[in-house]
Amino acid sequence: MTCRDTLKCLHEPFGDAFYYGPERLSPRFEDDEQGRIDSGFDASTFATVIERIERERDEGKRLFIKDIIHYLVPPNGASASIAPSLQRKKRGVGTDSASIDGASNGIQYPFDTVPEPGNPTVIPRDILGKFHFTFLIRHPRYSVPSYYRCTVPPLDAKTGFYDFMSSEAGYDELHRVFDYLRSVGQVGPTIATRPANKAPASEHESVDGYRDGGVEICVIDADDLLDDPMGVIKAYCKSVGVPFTETMMKWDNEKDQKQAREAFAKWFGFHEDAINSCELRKREQKKKPKSKAEEDVDWREKFGDKGAKVIRETVDANTEHYEYLKQYCLSV
Repeated sequence: MTCRDTLKCLHEPFGDAFYYGPERLSPRFEDDEQGRIDSGFDASTFATVIERIERERDEGKRLFIKDIIHYLVPPNGASASIAPSLQRKKRGVGTDSASIDGASNGIQYPFDTVPEPGNPTVIPRDILGKFHFTFLIRHPRYSVPSYYRCTVPPLDAKTGFYDFMSSEAGYDELHRVFDYLRSVGQVGPTIATRPANKAPASEHESVDGYRDGGVEICVIDADDLLDDPMGVIKAYCKSVGVPFTETMMKWDNEKDQKQAREAFAKWFGFHEDAINSCELRKREQKKKPKSKAEEDVDWREKFGDKGAKVIRETVDANTEHYEYLKQYCLSV
């Protein structure tokens, strides 16, 4: 966001369609029609999000999109089919169109559309192929209680998220999309900072005629980033082809602060720490993991017995997905 001369940043655009629009996949605001209308995104479809991205790209700058992968994937392990607004239907020679049938009357998923073999998302393969995917992960022992805090008092009054949904942890969806992108050769087989390190050839067999040779796999662990911000950002920039400058590490002027406030305004209450910061600096000491017993005590003190139980179940259910992705992290 500090490189406005060369980059244009978009913050979680796919959440508009996932939560609020006629193709919404999430039940979070299903019983709050007025809330969906007040969001300003009640007409957003996956097609309108893609159209916005295309418009932004036409400005000539490279786009950097921070988003959450489970916004593209039906929740709770449901099989995927292409979003109706992105499903092209022939209407004659040289013409095609897309439609949403009865889209405003409740959640429409599962869609009455054709799935793509192996694709766990509602976005067609040819559109996914336009993106250069990189991945940011965090151990669920840290991310889950952090997110839970946003869904209970007093913070829920700011976020508008009044209940915790374990399906929004997103690790299973990230794991499946990551493997899909690898299987079709869109990412890998090389790994950022480890160009000679390739996964077994059997894990990179071609799918539908697509071969290996995508961009290198670039996965960052949030704890690695906090332990060595400069090193990790340098490695990330090298992987994605963005020149690194030390000015990226600070946003301590009003212009940068204003942009951050505007970018994060849509998800009020979730990004207070980021908004109130002015630089990315190395933390004084590495975070030492607690034992499970220590974690449970800590969570009970903060969130009560019920909250601690839900957090523990969600952390345990997602740790294997985190550990799988962790093996692909860049190292510095």
